[in-house]
Amino acid sequence: MASGPREIISTFEPVKAAELPTMDQLPDVVTVGPPVEQQLETVYFDTTDLVLAATGITVRRRTGGDHAGWQLTFPAGGADRDELLLPLARATKTVPKPLRAAVRVYTRDRALAPVATVRTHRNVRRLLDAEGHVLAQVCEDVVTAQTPSPSDTGLTSAWREWGIELVDGNRCLLRAAGDLLHEAGADPVRGRAMLVRALGDRMPQTVEPVEPARLSSTSPAAAVVQARLRAQVSELQLRDTQVRRDLPDGVHQMRVALRRLRSALATFRPLLDRAVIEPLRGELGWVAGVLGEARDAEVMRDRLAAVITAQPAELVLGPVARRVDAEFDEIYRAAQARVLEALESPRYFAAVDDLDRVAAGPPWTARAYEHAGDVLAQRVRHDWKRLRDQVAAAEAASGSAQYEERLHEVRKAAKRVRYAAEVMTPIDGGSAKRFVKAMKRLQSVLGDHQDSVVVQPRLRELGIRAHLDGDNAFSYGYLHALEQSRAADAEVRYASAWRQASRKKLRSWLA
Repeated sequence: MASGPREIISTFEPVKAAELPTMDQLPDVVTVGPPVEQQLETVYFDTTDLVLAATGITVRRRTGGDHAGWQLTFPAGGADRDELLLPLARATKTVPKPLRAAVRVYTRDRALAPVATVRTHRNVRRLLDAEGHVLAQVCEDVVTAQTPSPSDTGLTSAWREWGIELVDGNRCLLRAAGDLLHEAGADPVRGRAMLVRALGDRMPQTVEPVEPARLSSTSPAAAVVQARLRAQVSELQLRDTQVRRDLPDGVHQMRVALRRLRSALATFRPLLDRAVIEPLRGELGWVAGVLGEARDAEVMRDRLAAVITAQPAELVLGPVARRVDAEFDEIYRAAQARVLEALESPRYFAAVDDLDRVAAGPPWTARAYEHAGDVLAQRVRHDWKRLRDQVAAAEAASGSAQYEERLHEVRKAAKRVRYAAEVMTPIDGGSAKRFVKAMKRLQSVLGDHQDSVVVQPRLRELGIRAHLDGDNAFSYGYLHALEQSRAADAEVRYASAWRQASRKKLRSWLA
């Protein structure tokens, strides 16, 4: 399964009498090639209730033209699209297994079947520069769409489209071409208009989260918290698809979404039925724990790779970088396999089902209908006091080992306060954002400290193994000393970060 390259396309719908303008005056365009005729067919696949269409995802099989094959497209914003491609195979009505697996968090075990067939008669003109390179291609389409109907005769619609697709050109060309097409009598088409138009009245109407601009301190606390839950469930689902594709940072971002959800369910538990929420928090914690193994391997590998690269060559004796990369790559691959196994388990999908239900209709208590400004501020203050207690416990630690453990608890408490305050940024604006920023800095400093603490025993193990293999172990001891120094530096920075984060003025908005 391959990613991209991403198509960068702008699509326009011309008025009935509009004619495609000449394009030879566009920036860097010297020659416009003759029209090339193409016959295209695109079959869209979805569940019977169109769950993918409702979430902005498309699965389609395309024949004809320059982009034949199976394509899975995720929304990515703007003109870019996050895509996965597979070549055509003999099957025409069965979606390939890798594509089905990538969207399983949305479809569960429901089948994907054809929901619309779009046939396009296309004329393509290539825009060339002085050296004959293709900068872009302009498409003039006559489109016919057919969808299944109970009578099996299908529902048919037809329309025209113009499109401009970048090849080796830049976005200035794309914008100039868009302006020219608009002047010729064509309006930009937003989003997945072809599928939307093909489905017509069948296109699902989704329930969107409450817009932040519509929330205020007098809004019910339930409205603010539910907006948070819905946003993070959507984030979790998107990151699930990235983890399944092993995309960079996917594991980290999915873990963050899980933490934000668990934090919201913990911080605002007086607003929710605990009998429902606590078991769900436990299951989300299980998923986050499985992801944590892979994430820790990523962090240690990247951290050590950066440190090794920054050292003078004379201090890196032997195949240190290769050994470190091989060690943590093996750990990551094993952990990633366990992640994928967990994401395919009935336990995981049961948790996601429960999460969907809670986000759609949280089991509120009476307190949830009180003013958000009062109820939520009280909960953030509660988490702040919890952080303050953890700081005091760290200061009372006996010995460096206990101090390190308690600093880790301070970090987790700071993260929870940060996530709690994030929920209030729609109603408290700049004050809440400044507080969040201070908590984030505190969390970041302690994250650096924890990474140093965790990586030190790993370096010791690598040094011992290198020695037993007959390699020079000097560099591992040197790196170990560097990490000790980095941990000590983080402790100094922590003291400064806590002084800033604990300023009374920073919490005045919570009064």
